[in-house]
Amino acid sequence: MDEVQVVVAHSERVTLRVGDVFLKVDTDQARVDAEVEAMSLAPVPTPEVLWREPPVLAIAALPGTTLGRLGGPSTGASTAWAAAGAVIRTLHEAPPPPWPGRAGRDVLALATELDDECAALVANGVLPADLVTRNRRVAEAALRPWTPAFTHGDLQIAHVFLDGDEVTGVIDWSEAGRGDALYDLAAFTLGHEEHLNDVIAGYGTEVDLDVIHAWWSLRSLLAVRWLVDHGFDPFAPGCEVDVLKSRM
Repeated sequence: MDEVQVVVAHSERVTLRVGDVFLKVDTDQARVDAEVEAMSLAPVPTPEVLWREPPVLAIAALPGTTLGRLGGPSTGASTAWAAAGAVIRTLHEAPPPPWPGRAGRDVLALATELDDECAALVANGVLPADLVTRNRRVAEAALRPWTPAFTHGDLQIAHVFLDGDEVTGVIDWSEAGRGDALYDLAAFTLGHEEHLNDVIAGYGTEVDLDVIHAWWSLRSLLAVRWLVDHGFDPFAPGCEVDVLKSRM
C-alpha cells in the first residue's frame, strides 16, 4: 500500500499525496470551484482532475520536478527558468477569468491591509521597526493601477514542474483569477533573485523591476505573521524575513 504523505497542512486546507494521486481537502467549496474552473481555462499544462467528492479534490501527480522551494537551493539551468517564464507569459496573455484572484486585490484595500499588518509586526515585536519601515516604502511601488491578466496568484516555484527545459504542469490554482501579472513573476522568483533575469528573458517583454521588488516586500510583510500562526517558519534561511532583509 502506498504511504500517505502530508504535503501541506494548515487550518484552511490539507494536501496529501498517495502514490500518484494528490488529495486536496478544502471545506471552502467556492474556492475549489474556482480552482477547477481556473485549471480548465488556463492555456498551460495543469494536473488532470481525477474525481471530486466534497470536501476532497483528487488530481493526478505531474511528471518532472520543481526548480526548488523557498528557503532551499534552486535547481535547473538558466534555460529551465526561462522556459518557466515563457509559460507564465502564455498564461498572462490569455483572457482573464471574470473573478478577481489573489493578485487582483483592490489597491486601496491592499494598502490598508499592508499598513495594519506593518503596525502589528512592530507592535508585537515580530520584526524590527526599521526593517518594516524600509520594506513598506519599497512595497509602495506595487500599489498602482495594473492591466488585468490571467494570474495564478500563488506561483511559487514549488508549484511549477519541469522535465528538463519543458514545463510539464502548474499546480495549486486556488488563488487564480484576474490580477496583476507582475505579482506572479515576483512570487515565482521570491527568494531566488539570482534567476529573475532568466525568467524575464523567457517572459519576453520588459517588466518594471521596481514593482517586482515591491511585490517581494509586500508579499513577505503580509505573510510573516500568518506563517508563524500556522506552524511555518518565515525566519528560516532564505525565507520571507531574509527576503525583507535583502531590501535593506
